[in-house]
Amino acid sequence: MSRILIVDDDSEIVRTLSISLRARGYEIVTAHDGASALRQVEKTQPDFVVLDLGLPDFDGIALVSALRRKVTVPILILSGRGDLTNKISALDAGADDYLTKPFSIEELLARLRALGRRKVGDLDDLVFELGDVTVDLNAQVVTRRSADIAEEVHLTSTEWRLLEALLGHPGQLRSRRKLLTEVWGSGYPEDSNHLRVYMARLRAKIELDPARPKYLTNEHGMGYRYQP
Repeated sequence: MSRILIVDDDSEIVRTLSISLRARGYEIVTAHDGASALRQVEKTQPDFVVLDLGLPDFDGIALVSALRRKVTVPILILSGRGDLTNKISALDAGADDYLTKPFSIEELLARLRALGRRKVGDLDDLVFELGDVTVDLNAQVVTRRSADIAEEVHLTSTEWRLLEALLGHPGQLRSRRKLLTEVWGSGYPEDSNHLRVYMARLRAKIELDPARPKYLTNEHGMGYRYQP
């Protein structure tokens, strides 16, 4: 049974989430401020943290950073702050996904399932199946199956780094800044158009329909995600 730490100072939201998630088989631990969240995460060792940014005693972004220094489990932001700046700041601080209030419990569950299919910084399986495309990160080989024929797909070194940065975090929304840093280096300017061009090239080689990507998806203005 997976354990979720819910961090929110709104007791009604905590109660509603606790009832809904327990009904789906999750074990629930709660905290109503940042200080108790830090204590609970060490005491209870949750599998997920669901965190509101508007806490009474802690800046939300700073709390994400503090939690990330303690645990590697997925952190899902659940916040009424819907502006793009807050979303990107939370992702860059170490959050794995961001859901804006109001939200549906079904979408929350889908995000948790996606995040649960990975371990931060750890690839359990170096071979990925993306429809009719197989990616073997260990052998650095991409093959596309058509009928009984397997054809190798050539990727440039930059395209490999970008693909690895996404496949290494299934279900996780990765900010543009994170991807630019991992693929091109920390000194690279935040040129979203450059990243967009490389994503288009990668999708053209990986996706069955690049115009409607199924596996390498994006959230406008925020970043990209490998969707298993």
